[in-house]
Amino acid sequence: MKLIVNGEDRDSAAKDLAALWQEETAELELSGPQGFAIALNGEVVRRTEWSQTPLSSGDQVEIIRAFSGG
Repeated sequence: MKLIVNGEDRDSAAKDLAALWQEETAELELSGPQGFAIALNGEVVRRTEWSQTPLSSGDQVEIIRAFSGG
């Protein structure tokens, strides 16, 4: 399906936010989603709800990673 992820058009097979997070971060070799937040169509979704939040074609998703430093 067609999604907009962090402002860029993407084709994705992900059915929910958890699967999309895994697709988008696979190459980063992360131990888990700690420090990440996801907004779907402008609304932040709790991490505990990622796997129950379905995606639809045209959705706008922002994946944000918090980190410390200057």
